[in-house]
Amino acid sequence: MSDSGGTFDIVILGGGSGGYAAALRAAELGLSVALIEKDKVGGTCLHRGCIPTKALLHAAEVADTARESASFGVKTRLEGIDVDGVNAYKDKVVDRLFKGLQSTLKGRGITIVEGEGRLSGPSTVTVNGTSYEGRNIILATGSYPRTLPGLELDGERVISSDHALRLDRVPSSVVILGGGVIGVEFASVWRSFGAEVTIVEALPHLLPLEDESSAKLLERAFRRRGIKYELGKRFSGAKTTESGVTVSLEDGKTIDAELLLVAVGRGPVSEGLGYEEAGIRLERGFVQVDENLHTGVGNIYAVGDLIPTLQLAHVGFAEGIFVAERIGGLKPVPIDYDGVPKVTYSEPEVASVGLTSAAARERGYELTEYSYNLGGNGKSQILQTQGAVKVIAAKDGPVLGVHMVGSRVGELIAEGQLIYNWEALPAEVAQLIHPHPTQSEAVGEAHLALAGKPLHAHS
Repeated sequence: MSDSGGTFDIVILGGGSGGYAAALRAAELGLSVALIEKDKVGGTCLHRGCIPTKALLHAAEVADTARESASFGVKTRLEGIDVDGVNAYKDKVVDRLFKGLQSTLKGRGITIVEGEGRLSGPSTVTVNGTSYEGRNIILATGSYPRTLPGLELDGERVISSDHALRLDRVPSSVVILGGGVIGVEFASVWRSFGAEVTIVEALPHLLPLEDESSAKLLERAFRRRGIKYELGKRFSGAKTTESGVTVSLEDGKTIDAELLLVAVGRGPVSEGLGYEEAGIRLERGFVQVDENLHTGVGNIYAVGDLIPTLQLAHVGFAEGIFVAERIGGLKPVPIDYDGVPKVTYSEPEVASVGLTSAAARERGYELTEYSYNLGGNGKSQILQTQGAVKVIAAKDGPVLGVHMVGSRVGELIAEGQLIYNWEALPAEVAQLIHPHPTQSEAVGEAHLALAGKPLHAHS
């Protein structure tokens, strides 16, 4: 017989991005909320993902700036990487945000339950023998780093991104299995810190979800930085050795390194949590939902990395808010996942929103597109970065996609998001005045060119 932990308007299983965003919005709407978390609120993003990796990437940028300062007429010397110091900086950022989040949740009157929860019925979640009754349930149990069949993560030589964030040294050499966002970001960090890096990617390009033009620009930049990559190559095995690991590819090639980082994606945390027993449909472990993020069972919803949508913290936030508003009696518009901005925070950064050229053509659009080279942008020259802003539009129609490569372009993509989501015509954006000298001018210049009145662009 389990104790009763009380009845709530919403019981949320998982306190990561999707779960805590739902809790905060629901509390704003006057709903009573229990938020169940087995580890720390904030989840993967705050503790093992977005925030700590971006702190490492900023430290890497500082190292590059010190190393290359002579090209700006400043004499400095990079004496080395103090990994303990880097980790202390990273952990301080995480800790400050964690304390802020705890304070915010407490201030909204949300009941936080610490412990491993399990769906024990269509309206109950049980934690350590105590049942919490929810008029509505939101599943938000997140994801974990995947590996490949037969490739065991030992945490020493063969590691995941979780292990990589806790490393106490800069490895001399690394093979990174997977050229998606996680693999590319760690490649960038370790190269800036002085490691020899090789990425192995089974598909023809790095960042396979991005426009091919962006992938090629990133590959060119990585080649200049001395980051090696094997594209269109399948992994066949790994053997640990006295000094590290030997990675074998299907074509017979072998690569020796101190570490193998497995970055082949993240899988949903759904096993053994009572989901299937409650009648919830899973596919490859992902909870299946409709456009309203409802599971089809009772009043049970699911959000975040647990469902087969984009695995991004800001998507988790949006999904959590959406579900809270539906439960609260509002009528939020279902999320348009094409309209979600994506950023890879490597050096250079890659950012996009909307459709790739290939996806737009598949959907039957006749396109006009323009790629504005950052070589013509004053601020990009000041920053000594290379890349481009590419804009894709329907012929005589709205902008369908914005794709960027270059230092700091992640800060520009919010404008691209507005352009895409408000279905702006190139000519409408061309009328807007962008401040000079900023990288945002590259967005304006690309639209000026598409509108038939190029300024610094070649027509």
